Amino acid sequence: MIKVALADDHKLFREGIRFILGQMEGLEVLFEVSNGAELLETLTEETPDVVLLDLDMPELDGIEVLKSLRPERTDIKIIILSMHSDQKMVAHLMELGANAYLLKDTTHEELEKAIKSVDAEGHYFNEFVSQAMLKGLMSKTKTKPTLKYNVDLTPREIEVLELICQEFTAKEIADKLFISHRTAEGHRKNLIDKLGVKNTAGLVMKAIKEGIISV
Repeated sequence: MIKVALADDHKLFREGIRFILGQMEGLEVLFEVSNGAELLETLTEETPDVVLLDLDMPELDGIEVLKSLRPERTDIKIIILSMHSDQKMVAHLMELGANAYLLKDTTHEELEKAIKSVDAEGHYFNEFVSQAMLKGLMSKTKTKPTLKYNVDLTPREIEVLELICQEFTAKEIADKLFISHRTAEGHRKNLIDKLGVKNTAGLVMKAIKEGIISV
């Protein structure tokens, strides 16, 4: 059972999301809060698997919450659920450690897919987020960057990294490379450690930004 927490200052919206999640198999709402400060306080006693986090909240907004939780609480997956569609903002939040970003006009099917994906794989990229991340990276540099430090990646790790950047899940990577799911996940974790990032989103951004793979 995936335990989900809701953080949004609009009660009607929370009630709607709670109802929708209640219809989904394998999900349960652990708690809901109306602002970021209340969320951080509740997280000292309750540990959800996934937090659906709004950006515009009183007392402490979603960005500050994300900064406070990362990198210490990587056990909690964070899905930003917001009306903001600015691609620079999306890329920035993914860089800060968000596991997924959904607009509030998303379908309940995609919401369920995102929750289950971040719980199982650690990330969920839809087309909107992928485009935002690429545009965010391209706006930072006009020339192809090169690594400013030595990173010793094995041929297999580079192969796995390329597949991750193509949005393959760990299971799909395992099937494609004829390795176990556990081995594929191990390669992903090793890549995160070697490249010094917080999660899979950061891994993709670092790989493109540093020119480890081509866009």
